[in-house]
Amino acid sequence: MSNFMNMTCPNMTNQNKVFVGVYSVVFIFGLTLNLTALVVFFRNSKSRSHTIVYMINLAFADILLVCTLPVRIYFHSRLESLPREICEITGLMMLSNMYSSIFLLTCISFDRCIAVCFPLSSRVREGRKKAWCVCLGIWILTIATSLPIYIKKKQADVNNSNTENYTCFGGFPTYATETAPLVSTLIIGFGIPLIVMVLSSWGLIRAISKSTAVQTSNLVDSVRIKRMIITNLAIFLFCFLPYHIMLLILYASEYTCPLLTAYRYSLMVACLNAMLDPVAYYFTTETFRRKMDVEAVRKIRQVSSHSSEGNNRSRAQLTT
Repeated sequence: MSNFMNMTCPNMTNQNKVFVGVYSVVFIFGLTLNLTALVVFFRNSKSRSHTIVYMINLAFADILLVCTLPVRIYFHSRLESLPREICEITGLMMLSNMYSSIFLLTCISFDRCIAVCFPLSSRVREGRKKAWCVCLGIWILTIATSLPIYIKKKQADVNNSNTENYTCFGGFPTYATETAPLVSTLIIGFGIPLIVMVLSSWGLIRAISKSTAVQTSNLVDSVRIKRMIITNLAIFLFCFLPYHIMLLILYASEYTCPLLTAYRYSLMVACLNAMLDPVAYYFTTETFRRKMDVEAVRKIRQVSSHSSEGNNRSRAQLTT
């Protein structure tokens, strides 16, 4: 990952067993579920919506993340330091794909919201067609922001000849808790996506609640969709909020063994998202099992708006 201040803490055996167990479960189920999701998406390519484009990229990001976990499993099970290059590359891959997942989850939430709230807007329809461009921008952003971490780490290694005590994932992310990287991470990497997620979820729930067409239609279970929206937001907060709170605490506190333990657990919880994403978006909802997306809501609202008079159409748009 980033520059580490290595620290040896006693009585870490039981904690390492937890890390090995959880990371193993995340690796097995995360890889299986995301690969299954990709197979389903590509088999139904003819009916692929713009939201599915984000989901495909999200599945790829989660797969790349879980592929870094065997290195951590080995480290926590053997307690042996791995080659520095392997530790640094897998650490950066984990962080890069974690933030790719955050941005893609935000895009999914925002895309669903505008599809339902503005079903007649030509600008919205044209903008949603650029989903692949948005995904490409996300990949470029996360990779470009990870490279400075790696470069700075290599420069520090050249200047620091004392590398005998290097312990791979055994220390604190000192670079991530420096002022400039921390501020950018909390604002751009988590704060703005969280605000967009909350506002999009609120807007989507409000639009569904106020739409007479949705409430009276038998094609869409509005209660289930609301539950799905809330569940997705809850998973986002559960996985990523503890990690970013820990970064803030590390920035303001002295490095201690309890903080190191808390940081490791928060990172482990963040990795759970790679396993929970396909569960939340693809498998646990009636929407996926019936191959229906929130796009159905948009279509119902669009038909209702087209069949209404001009004044009713204006009123429908005001209620979104």
